[in-house]
Order: sequence, then C-alpha cells, then structure tokens
Amino acid sequence: MTTRTTQTIVSFSVPFALPGFPSPLPAGEYRVDHDEVMIGGNVEVGWLRTATYIHLPAIGVGASTHQMVPIDREITDAFVWQTIHPE
Repeated sequence: MTTRTTQTIVSFSVPFALPGFPSPLPAGEYRVDHDEVMIGGNVEVGWLRTATYIHLPAIGVGASTHQMVPIDREITDAFVWQTIHPE
C-alpha cells in the first residue's frame, strides 16, 4: 500500500476555535498535514485522505513542546476555504 503526506499552510488573521480546546487558538500560520493512501489500478490512480493533523503552536511561535492534533476533514476544508476566500 502506497501512502503519502501532503502539507498545507493555513493562515488565520483572527483567533479561531478548534473542537476540544477550551479557548480559541491565536491568529497565525499553521501547518496542516493530510495523510493519504493510493487507490486505483494501473490505469487510473487517485488518493484517499485517511487522516488530517494540525501542528500546534503556529509557525514561528517558540514553544518547548509541539503537538500534532488530529482534526476532521470538514474542519480542514473550512480552514482552507477561509484562506482562499478571506472575508
């Protein structure tokens, strides 16, 4: 089984809420990883997203610990949409 991880940088200009966190996370740029598995055969190949993670804290923020937190695809898609179409 062939797998890959793709990365996206998502930028927030205002604090944002993430399920499971008691308070909003600060504005900034965050790395989001998408784990995918190859599907298909010899002729057609596609990728199926199997997991998504956001890296905490934001890029450039000094911290003694870092986390990769799993998030739902719907949340990730909303993050990317906000990045492409800011209000």
